[in-house]
Amino acid sequence: MTEEIIQSAPAAPLKKSRVSGVILIDKPQGLTSQQVVSKVKYLLKSPLHDSKKAGHTGTLDPMATGLLPVCLGEATKFSHYQLDADKAYQATIKLGIQTDTGDAEGQSIATAAVPKLTAAELEVVAQQFMGDIKQIPPMYSALKKDGKKLYEYARAGIEIDRPARPITIQAISLTLGAQSDELVLNVTCSKGTYVRVLGEDIAAALGTLGHLTALRRTQVGHFDIAEAVSLEALEDLSHEQRLAYLLGIDACINGIPTLEVSDSQCARLHMGQRLNIKPQLDKDITDYIQTMLSQRHSDADDSGKDEALDSVDIKLVNPKGEFLGLGAVELNGRLQPKKMIQR
Repeated sequence: MTEEIIQSAPAAPLKKSRVSGVILIDKPQGLTSQQVVSKVKYLLKSPLHDSKKAGHTGTLDPMATGLLPVCLGEATKFSHYQLDADKAYQATIKLGIQTDTGDAEGQSIATAAVPKLTAAELEVVAQQFMGDIKQIPPMYSALKKDGKKLYEYARAGIEIDRPARPITIQAISLTLGAQSDELVLNVTCSKGTYVRVLGEDIAAALGTLGHLTALRRTQVGHFDIAEAVSLEALEDLSHEQRLAYLLGIDACINGIPTLEVSDSQCARLHMGQRLNIKPQLDKDITDYIQTMLSQRHSDADDSGKDEALDSVDIKLVNPKGEFLGLGAVELNGRLQPKKMIQR
């Protein structure tokens, strides 16, 4: 009698749930921003969770600490809102010594006497940097010239001409530090500001040299360091507790109005179809569109470039209040799906 062998079919692999949202990390000193992202991805993955897709919203140098928002999954589609956001820092400036990098990681290249400073003098100098100013980017930066990063030229001993770029300082204060040759700088500034260069320029305005010995980012847009968790604390938690630190997919989006669309409209938007939502535009949304378009046309006229568009971003939710994505809406009520999320 022949025994029949029956082989069972292999079990289908479990479908992993994609981790989507924003987690605010208090970056430690010594790690690159990308190393922090890699660590977060590792801590949020599991046999049931896929955390492969992730990125941060603005680099912090290895020496720097503080707030680093990390976007995962569908939230990466909206990270640009925080890339472009204003940021706040606290820095320590050591006077009397200039380094080649502008911070404590560089080599000393010049020294100068340190004047005796008063709080009143510091306030006067700080106000010189308020508002719209221009700043020359440092050689030790990731900006590119002819496809090559500036820090690569710097390491080869090559100095590249760098045009000054416009930045905006919204708030700034200077106080005396713990040591007689130290200052504490608190600043809120626009995208593209190099605090290292600001520290050097402040030292120059005081009649001496300087470099940063500490830098901590305390705010990114509407995110605050008080909401952040350290990597060490995150590692000590269970996976479920780690996931609880995730903010919503739309956490990076701030300052734009929300429009509720019907389930049928939602289905059409996910198919890439345009909608006429004129009857759904209330006064607040209409005023917002008019203000944004007016500002955009004015900026285009000032720059001499005809880049003004006739639509603005708007946040879309379904009748349950669940975030759907972003749409581009015009004053005539035409809505075009722009970045829709996949759940």
